Amino acid sequence: MSDFTPLTNICHYLNAFHVNADDTSRFLNVHHYCAPLDGGEIRQCLLYDSNKKDAKLLGVEYMITEKLFLELPAEEKKLWHTHVYEVQSGMMIMPKPPAISEAEWEKFETKEMEAVSKTYGKIYQFWQIDKGHKLPMGPPSLWSSFTADGQIDFAKECGKRDKELGTDYNRKRELRKHLQAPVIHPGEFI
Repeated sequence: MSDFTPLTNICHYLNAFHVNADDTSRFLNVHHYCAPLDGGEIRQCLLYDSNKKDAKLLGVEYMITEKLFLELPAEEKKLWHTHVYEVQSGMMIMPKPPAISEAEWEKFETKEMEAVSKTYGKIYQFWQIDKGHKLPMGPPSLWSSFTADGQIDFAKECGKRDKELGTDYNRKRELRKHLQAPVIHPGEFI
């Protein structure tokens, strides 16, 4: 039998939208399966195009704490993005497992999203499915997240996602409005 030990550390399922760093007209709804490292200072996430059995592995995202971000060289910081807008807007969610009540999940998810809002992400995507590629082609590309209103047709895209996953970004936004926005440091990618 094969050993899947590294995969057993995956304990968070997130969903959010990513945008291509070089062409902001290219964006995808991405399913993240994340595992903590170094006591939670780092999260490494496998990125898929769906939550189905035949989902395509698109790339990886590394999430790091503010402490680690501040230690990066200036040139490296340009490759990273904040998660503040994704969390506060309700764009990033943790889809609810079926066995947990809505009230319990909202409390847990809001606490987790508060922690995620204080992290920085770096995304490399290997498979450009939005271009219709049948296989991963060419070099990996740098992706980011949306960071402000007006960068995406929010109601349309998040509404479609919410219908599929049985959630509501407006409800998430309301639950998270008390979260204090961390300081956004100069040098971030977007």
